[in-house]
Amino acid sequence: MKKILFTLFCSCFILPAMAQNKTDKLSKPDPNKKTMIVEASCGECQLGLKGKSCDLAVRIDGKAYFVDGTKIDDYGDAHAKEGFCEAISKAEVQGKIVNNRFKATYFKLLPQPEDATPKKL
Repeated sequence: MKKILFTLFCSCFILPAMAQNKTDKLSKPDPNKKTMIVEASCGECQLGLKGKSCDLAVRIDGKAYFVDGTKIDDYGDAHAKEGFCEAISKAEVQGKIVNNRFKATYFKLLPQPEDATPKKL
């Protein structure tokens, strides 16, 4: 009986807490820091970066950087029609460039215009 109650407790309280969206910590900008509008996409498929798999990247002032702090799959299927591997999107971000990588402290994908078509490089 104790095992059943423990399993029920874990499935109702502990497991849902562990399944929280990892991007929650990036959902609110710091009002004391500047936000930037950048291009966001797959670094390998769209932004010309060398890598081993599809990874989120941003282009800031014409230069692309891989992103730390959030992942490509946190924003839906990267290989869908408007996904990061198929299109370049706009994002509002905060963070800084450290060791040639963008360390995101805030990342918000902006809505695509209705008439936008996927861009390929």
